[in-house]
Amino acid sequence: MIRYHPSKQLMHKHVAGELPVGLSVAIAAHVELCDKCRAEVEAIEAKQADMFFTSEMDVDSDTKDVSLVEDDLLFDAMLSDITSLEVETEVVPHEVTMFDYQDRSVQLPRAIAALKLGSFMNAGKVSRARFELDEGPMRSSLLHIKPGGEIPEHTHTGFELTLLLDGTFEDESGKYVPGDFIMLDGRHNHTPKTKGGCLCFTLVDNALHFNKGLSKLLNPIGKLIY
Repeated sequence: MIRYHPSKQLMHKHVAGELPVGLSVAIAAHVELCDKCRAEVEAIEAKQADMFFTSEMDVDSDTKDVSLVEDDLLFDAMLSDITSLEVETEVVPHEVTMFDYQDRSVQLPRAIAALKLGSFMNAGKVSRARFELDEGPMRSSLLHIKPGGEIPEHTHTGFELTLLLDGTFEDESGKYVPGDFIMLDGRHNHTPKTKGGCLCFTLVDNALHFNKGLSKLLNPIGKLIY
């Protein structure tokens, strides 16, 4: 069962189109995987649409004059002409996009499948490829960890979002399943590890900060590898 979800504030901003592309992609993908949040987003969309059209009607009733009535008639005539045209009624089926990794094949959410992915970089049991998005300081990636792999204990100099797409992993806070939307920042220290392997969509806006052992040697170049 999915336990971790975007906040209602984030979902409202997502519906309003006010989020950076990587974060909006993550929420859209989570909504595709989570029935609870899909219903929440649909309710937000319906409420915002109702508010928009209600406000438009109020403005029209207060300001409408003869010229606006004429515009409405012209618009109605144009709409009638458009709707009288023959249209193609064949429905083009959505093509499922699969991603193969570690002898597994996973169906990617539509929002993620639509993005262009760069080449993978490998570091031990961890592999990462960045999505080719113009996001300023943010970096969206597809990351997979082989069975028995882990990312050394770290905190965050910005925020880190992980959307689990396949497999499971765990850290000091518990175990995560596909669909979980995990948002962390500098208040959190964790050591993600997986027994059977996992695939994730990740988004960060600054370098990770490693806390222990040899991994601390990566901190001076953290901004180059995050």
